[in-house]
Parts: sequence; C-alpha cells; structure tokens
Amino acid sequence: MQQEPSTTAPVTIPTQRTAGCPFDPPAGLAELRERDPLARMTYPDGHVGWLATGYTAVRTILADPRFSSRYELMHYPFPGGPEGPVPPAPVGDMTGMDAPEHTRFRRLLAGRFTVRRMRQLADRVQEITTEHLDALEGGGPGTDLVEAFARPIPALMICELLGVPYADRGRFQSHAHTLMSMDAAPEDRYAAMVGLQEYMAELVAAKRAEPSDDLLGELAHDSDLTDEELVGVGGFLLAAGLDTTANMIAHGTFALLANPVQAEALRGDPELASQAVEELMRYLTVAHTGVKTALEDVEVEGRLIRAGESVTLSFEAANRDPRRFPEPDSLDLGRRATGHLGFGHGIHQCLGQQLARVELTIALPALFERFPTLRLAVPADEVPLRTNMNIYGVHRLPVAWDED
Repeated sequence: MQQEPSTTAPVTIPTQRTAGCPFDPPAGLAELRERDPLARMTYPDGHVGWLATGYTAVRTILADPRFSSRYELMHYPFPGGPEGPVPPAPVGDMTGMDAPEHTRFRRLLAGRFTVRRMRQLADRVQEITTEHLDALEGGGPGTDLVEAFARPIPALMICELLGVPYADRGRFQSHAHTLMSMDAAPEDRYAAMVGLQEYMAELVAAKRAEPSDDLLGELAHDSDLTDEELVGVGGFLLAAGLDTTANMIAHGTFALLANPVQAEALRGDPELASQAVEELMRYLTVAHTGVKTALEDVEVEGRLIRAGESVTLSFEAANRDPRRFPEPDSLDLGRRATGHLGFGHGIHQCLGQQLARVELTIALPALFERFPTLRLAVPADEVPLRTNMNIYGVHRLPVAWDED
C-alpha cells in the first residue's frame, strides 16, 4: 500500500564529513537513513526529487529498468555542478546509457571482462606489484603511496588490457582527474573530455592500421563499432579503470593502518584477502553516489516517485545500513560482505569489477607482508582527502616503515 509522502521539508544531500572520521560517510546521511531511507530532496537547480539512503531502496532502484541512467534526464545533486541541463553522455560512455543502447555495448565488452580472463591477468598483476614493492624498498623508508604504488598498478593494468603505451599515462591521467572532480568548471570538464577523446582517436587509428591482441585491438577488428564509438568506449574504460582501483588501494591501506588488528589479520592469513576486499569495498564505498531518473511513475518503499523525478542514490549510506550489515560502522575483515553496493548493482554494475578484485586481492596483502612496520608518516588528520571528488579517497598517503 502506498504511504503518504513525508510531511517534513525536502532535504539536501549532506556532504560534510566529520573531522577525524576519514572513512565514514557524511554524518547527516546516517541520520536521514534512520529517519527516512527514501526522502524528498531539493536539488541545487531547484528540482524536488528524492534521496535514497537505505540499502533496500537503493538496490531496488538500481535493479529497476523504469529508472534511467541518461545524464540529460538527471538533475545534478551537488552544488557547483553544471549550470542548466546536464548534457547527454558522450558516445561510448556506458554509465549514461539505457537499454537497448547500453545492452549493445555491454554484450560486446562483457565477454572480454570474464572472471576467467581477469584471473589470467593475475600473474601480471603479481609481477607489477612485486616490481613496485621492490622500488619502494630500494627507495628508502618513506614515500607517497598514491604516486609510488596505488596509482601505477591499475594504470599499468588498464594500459595493458587496452593496449595503451604506459608512457602515455600522464597524458590521460590528468584528464581523468578533472572529469572525476565534483566541482571542476564546466569548461575544464569539456577540455578534459576533448583531450581524452583526441588521445583515444590517435590510438584507435593505430589499432585499425595494425592488429593487436589487446582489448581495443580486438574491438577494432572483431566488432561493428565505428571509430567514434571505439574512441568513446576506450576513453570510458581508461578513465573508469584508473581512479576507482587506485583510490581503493590507497584508501584501503589508510583504513588498515588505522585498524592495526585488521591489518594484522590480513597479514597473517593470505586466504582472507578476497573476503577482505569485499569488506573494504563496503566499508569505504569510494564510488559514493549515483543518480537515476524515473521514466514513469514508480512505487518504491511505499513512496510514489513520479515520472521525471531524479533519485540520488547514496551507496555509502546504503552500505552502512544496519538493517543489512550488523555493526556497519566497524571494519571487520571477517565479515562476509556479500551483496554490498561498492560495485553498484543491476545492468550498470561495474564492468571491470573482476579486474579490480584481482588487483586489490594481490596488492594489499603483498604491501602489508613486505612492510610489516608500515605506518603513516603524518598525523591521520593531515592526510588530504578527496572530499570534492566523485570517487572518494586520498590525494596523497605519506607512509614510512622501518629499515631492516
């Protein structure tokens, strides 16, 4: 039975994180979730839509095809976003597509991101991880872990998967960083998008001219994608494969350093790694927010969401919902965090999640095994957080360790 809408005034999405709590969602989200897991929300452009903070509500909406992912239908939930309507997704950006367009791209790519294929890359991930651990050890007992370890491992792997020369990484990393910024000026976002597309156009032309056995080379010769579509897909995968995993490695390390009992459990039991990764994905939820728009009137959790209304989905609040995860604000690597929404849910669930799992399962235990005295080199409250980014984490992670 449909419930009456809440009589309280529409809320805005909380964004202020509590000082000294770098791993917790903004405090106001928990309060909203307990009071009303699907609440009316006022967007910065004046639109009155919804904010979903409860696990069941978020998961239900992600799985329902009556909610669209198209950017041009959504209202941006954070202040400082684009002025006026949000432009449509660039060609190849699967995040902003609905079926059947999304289905066409997903089918072409899904077979190239299978669990089996990603596991075949595990030896290469291990090699890259060992190389970087050796470099850390050789460089002396201190570094910024983001630049020296967390960022290069996924960068190397996505470059290898797509067939991108690693020497070109600086060219696209800066563009990806701008595109992920929640408060980047529209003209900067546009310039970053153009820069990424220009680079990918050069790469696609090279793949068309000379066959290769990497993912982009296969798509260039074994699919019906146009050059424009290949450029878009390549740019989308490149940006998506860099930022999320890099921040999970860095922020996951930060969380484990802040929870030494959990770090010791991981160090002492390598078999715990896969389970630990799922719990870290739940606990940290670096991809913290999404938006869907109702294509027709839909009832969710007893509330009627009208056609055209946007719903902001707080994945970080849903992953801390005590109705789904007991004692959710505790990091517990012994927890079986199955069903978490760290990789999303439904048809848009992260395409590269298996590659991310392989990278995290290898890199994090190896780091703590190699450096048993690993610690922060600055006070925890001096670690710079990515509070203005679509992907949460740390800008830098200064660490130190004892030399043998």
